[in-house]
Amino acid sequence: MNATLRRWLASAGAMRRVLSTFAPYIGAGIRVTHIAEDFSSARVEMGQHWYNTNYVGTHFGGSLYSMVDPMYMLLLMRRLGNDYIVWDKSASIDFIRPGKGKVMARFELTDERVEEIRAATANGDKMLPEWDVDIVDESGELVARVLKVLYVRRKKR
Repeated sequence: MNATLRRWLASAGAMRRVLSTFAPYIGAGIRVTHIAEDFSSARVEMGQHWYNTNYVGTHFGGSLYSMVDPMYMLLLMRRLGNDYIVWDKSASIDFIRPGKGKVMARFELTDERVEEIRAATANGDKMLPEWDVDIVDESGELVARVLKVLYVRRKKR
């Protein structure tokens, strides 16, 4: 693979495009609308369609969770680099109110948080960092809150 293609595949734009064509995202109607070039933030949206609406006319809960499932893991993997193991460990979702229409979620991964994780795992120790992710509707009303827990460890040298 040539260097230009390798660089493009490692870019935020490529990750956004690949995720937006990822079959589970297409099937749920999810679009990744933003990934920062430094992988410090991302945004996903999901419109309401017949194929992601449940029996009572609101967003299917599994689709709401799918919106946020891989994002912190992918952002953190890119920020930490190849010397780290990063896995999704667990998650829980709290449905606050029925979701209708377009919903969205934002992800922020600050430099301070990345450095905190590097410091905690410097000696090969594992860390289980947590993030709350809010899913909101078009008016900014909270639809659901997801607690994501990752597993992070520096690889043995």
